[in-house]
Amino acid sequence: MSFRTIPCSPADPLRVVIAGAGGMGRAWLATVADSPEVTLAGIADLDVALARDAADAAGLPDLPVGTDAVALARQTGAQALINVTIPEAHHPVTTAALFAGLPVLGEKPVAENVSRALSMAAAAEVTGELFMVSQSRRWNPQLAALRGMTARLGAIGTVSTAFFRSERFGGFRDLMPYPLLVDMAIHAFDSARFLLRAEPVTAYCQSYNPPWSWFAGDANATVVFEMEGGTRYVYNGSWCSPGDITSWNGTWRVSGERGTALWDGDHEPVLDAEVAAGEAAGSSYSGIAGALQVFVRALRTGEPPSGEVHENVMSLAMVEAAVRSATSGRVERLDDVLERAHAQALGEETRADVRNALAGWTSVRDVLAGPERVETG
Repeated sequence: MSFRTIPCSPADPLRVVIAGAGGMGRAWLATVADSPEVTLAGIADLDVALARDAADAAGLPDLPVGTDAVALARQTGAQALINVTIPEAHHPVTTAALFAGLPVLGEKPVAENVSRALSMAAAAEVTGELFMVSQSRRWNPQLAALRGMTARLGAIGTVSTAFFRSERFGGFRDLMPYPLLVDMAIHAFDSARFLLRAEPVTAYCQSYNPPWSWFAGDANATVVFEMEGGTRYVYNGSWCSPGDITSWNGTWRVSGERGTALWDGDHEPVLDAEVAAGEAAGSSYSGIAGALQVFVRALRTGEPPSGEVHENVMSLAMVEAAVRSATSGRVERLDDVLERAHAQALGEETRADVRNALAGWTSVRDVLAGPERVETG
């Protein structure tokens, strides 16, 4: 998808408004403050006192704040929006921004469900504005190095991630039906797509809650995805596993015809293979700061970035397929998830132009695929 470019550089920084003044919003505020390519024009939050407090805490007492991100952008002359609201607000906030002529960099997940995500992809098409999702693990240099190793292993049989933590969050996560799958697993699912340069075909999931769990919903899950080309991706994780916890990135094993690559999630990956060691391709980007750099670069050059909304939706579809499988006890086809979401998006869409764009999609998978949109740095 092509999108409108904006001339910007350290000499002429991109002016942005941040929507959302909670914990993650403040992390983005610090990231913007550290970037020479971006300048903060304002902070919006439904709780304007929270927005003012965030500005004051950042040493910006005169920074404009407000409750409406688009109105604040117009008032301040901002050129783009960083959407760090709760997932249920991603669709209305991002869609309003796109139709106001503001490109958007949004936090993951792209939306609360796939149907909303498809609506947002169509809105980006209609408006010609960039909507990129900050799937921050994409910008981990060690993951990029693991991807380089994976490409040298020939045909890949299995990729596996083990994720075991003991987290007492309190609040909404403790009450979610599938806290691990919905709140955390998308990072690993998206990373698997990135590693394999392949999309999921089917998902089979068993989720459960051990008797000592402090979560109301299933805190444990094992998911097997069949990927294009026949590779299996296996995710095995728990939010309530005391002792010997893994990295927040999980621990990874890539098993291929020429050997194995291993990553503990925190240090450089290791190659045990029949190929010469050599240098694994890395990345010059890291974390949400890397996502911001890539967003600005895309707006400057017009090159579609990794995380562009069409490219990102399939990671959320993996979550939805896993949850459906955990509920049904059956293998779920990703194409079925996409088709149901497309029908729902068509039925719920209130904008005629977006609905017409959705109606013109003959294959959702093909629309989401497009050209490869992976920036490795």
